[in-house]
Amino acid sequence: MAKAFWKAALLLGAGLGAVPGASAGFKVIALGVNGGVEEGNLTSYLIRSDSQTRYLALDAGSVLPGISKALEKGSFPEVTVQNAAPLTPQGAVFRNLISGYFISHAHLDHLAGLIIASPQDTKKPIYGSADTIDTLRQHYFNWRVWPNFSDSGSGQRLGTYRLNAPRPGQRFSLGLSGLDGVIYPLSHGGVTSSMLLVSSAKENQQLESFAYFGDTGADKQEKSRDLNAAWRVLGDEIKQQRLKGMIIETSYANGMSDSQLFGHLTPALLLGELKNLEQVAGGAGSLKGLKVVISHMKPSLTAGDDPRAKIIRQLEQGNSLGVNFIFMQQGDSQDF
Repeated sequence: MAKAFWKAALLLGAGLGAVPGASAGFKVIALGVNGGVEEGNLTSYLIRSDSQTRYLALDAGSVLPGISKALEKGSFPEVTVQNAAPLTPQGAVFRNLISGYFISHAHLDHLAGLIIASPQDTKKPIYGSADTIDTLRQHYFNWRVWPNFSDSGSGQRLGTYRLNAPRPGQRFSLGLSGLDGVIYPLSHGGVTSSMLLVSSAKENQQLESFAYFGDTGADKQEKSRDLNAAWRVLGDEIKQQRLKGMIIETSYANGMSDSQLFGHLTPALLLGELKNLEQVAGGAGSLKGLKVVISHMKPSLTAGDDPRAKIIRQLEQGNSLGVNFIFMQQGDSQDF
């Protein structure tokens, strides 16, 4: 056991601690960027503080395929065949560099990779809303859909994952990632989704923050005030010059009828919501240069149809806010 621990510590560069002298900010790696329908590239991102060595997974639709693609692209320069041994580089990232998971909601395209890969994972925490954690416990880790790799629920508890449901709006520690988080509810077509506001933690003070949105509809279509509440939180982060960026979905191109949105955003709806953020963040120009990663774009199986290109074009054409839209591909790395 001790030998395995020190091998992991060597791989992590500085064990489980901080990297001395590192600058503030975050690194994000895209393990999966789509909202369907190909199972190898579903929503999942890794984030770490520049002062830490281990990552928190933000959703887990596709995990191992995304790690392989990220290794191909050089997004894990700290991992080599030599220091990963006896694991493969893919295995070393999966088992040693991912310290835990945040699951925004319990739809399959946001956690399938976690479920499938769980037999080979190491002990880690999973964080989510009470509704998400309850669904994981009752409907996934239940020995019917999948063996119970969690620490609660029915049947034999294998205990790989420690399930955590922090209260909304309350700050909590995200395990060994060195990050803190606060969960805020989102409305997703009748399903409770959530945003995680991640912050770097040092001497109990927020230094920098980053917002990750699970699937969400616009407030008007959802008949909700959840995004309005999220914008007020992020508006304050922007005023305090703490917010380094965000990841938020845009699933469909403009023109999709409300009845077919199923709790998702289009470019027009996202731009409208970002204008609401601008209003509470200080007014005109307050979002200029803000990095916004667009996730969960849904591919089409119709010949000649390219929804991703449409969404990118529509967002860029409608961007009067000066936002820096970022369109990551699977395996890409981005600094914030």
